[in-house]
Amino acid sequence: MGTEKRLDLYENFNAINTIAPENYDTYSVKRGLRNPDGTGVVAGVTNISSVHGYLLSDGVKIPDDGRLSYRGYDLYDLLSDESGDRRFAYEEISYLLIMGKLPTRAELDGYIASIDAARELPDGFTASKIMRDTPRDVMNLLSRSILQLYVDDPDAEDRSAKHEITTAISLISRLPRIMVLSYYAVRARYFGESMILHRFTPGESTAETILSMLRPDRSYTQQEARMLDIMLCLHAEHGGGNNSTFTTRVLTSADTDPYSTYAAAIGSLKGRKHGGANHQIIAMQNELMENVADWEDDGQVADYLAKIVNREAYDRSGLVYGIGHAVYTKSDPRAVILKRFARDLAEGTEFEAKFRLLESIERLAPEVILAEKGTKKDMCANVDMYSGFVYSMLGIPEDLFTPLFACARMSGWAAHRFEEIVSGKRIIRPAYKSAHQGLRQWKPMGER
Repeated sequence: MGTEKRLDLYENFNAINTIAPENYDTYSVKRGLRNPDGTGVVAGVTNISSVHGYLLSDGVKIPDDGRLSYRGYDLYDLLSDESGDRRFAYEEISYLLIMGKLPTRAELDGYIASIDAARELPDGFTASKIMRDTPRDVMNLLSRSILQLYVDDPDAEDRSAKHEITTAISLISRLPRIMVLSYYAVRARYFGESMILHRFTPGESTAETILSMLRPDRSYTQQEARMLDIMLCLHAEHGGGNNSTFTTRVLTSADTDPYSTYAAAIGSLKGRKHGGANHQIIAMQNELMENVADWEDDGQVADYLAKIVNREAYDRSGLVYGIGHAVYTKSDPRAVILKRFARDLAEGTEFEAKFRLLESIERLAPEVILAEKGTKKDMCANVDMYSGFVYSMLGIPEDLFTPLFACARMSGWAAHRFEEIVSGKRIIRPAYKSAHQGLRQWKPMGER
């Protein structure tokens, strides 16, 4: 505390770190690597996925229906197969992202077997690494666990394709298991709850493994496992420009090891403006539900949304969380798919009324924003509008919403790391313009 008082850091923090806004215009700097119209600065080329939300005509941004494709395959097509021999899709999509093509049955079976065989953790890992000095946040524990797996890999610095793929598969396999164990370790240490240590069951899919290890009685329905599998598929990949994937590419370009890279990606995803945003959405929705007497009354719902927009409710930011996206304008294909499955899962249950409320928020929010702010901007519900709702129906605790995102995105991160290794070839090093004009005159200590 004495050091803090001497340095006066609290009082001067903002003053020291403020850049005059006009400097960004003077030097044509695009903050956040974003153009003035919200489109992203093109920073790379990728074969892995395409995130489409608008058209450009003579430099003018034109809203368009959202499309998301993995390796050239439309997401709707990838998830449309409801045949009896294809109950789960995440492993197939993971194969597609990493291997670059859709697998044959034999190739998929071999890939699933590789994932299944890699779930074991090093001896004593749970007791010595997960349950010891456990941090309060599951995401931090995931990141730390990945770095500690580096210690148990004798070839951790090997950059060969074989080692890169083996490491990625091992983390795709192990991260869901580490996630559940980490959750229970946090609950045991900080909340006095039981430490549940279920073994994984060989032969179960990623979604089944998560539900089986998470639930105290290990029971789940196939519909629930299928719904979680859909969630994993929707979060598996989302272009090279999203913050955590760009983080993956930045660290990879520096030629660091895969464990350091994926741990950093998790640190990025934890951020409240990235994967951590789902916590804000849940909190906003809960506050609205508590303060709107009749969820079926559009007027009451719109009135409370107006309070949020006018900074009179929730966090006073003026943002309606769950509405709007950096790329999508007319629709977010992930939200469209998730909404369809969520409706089926909620129908006839205690969650049906809340689902209808979320539909009302999705429909009314753009109208309220236009009426209150005069902002005519095409915006749609993003995937997080319904993701927390689905997780709640599955009985998944909120502390696992973002960690589940990380488990799903491991496949996408790995694909982008591989592409950066082979095709990037240069360390990512953008320029920053110095706002200082000339040099400041140095003065001896006694003259300062």
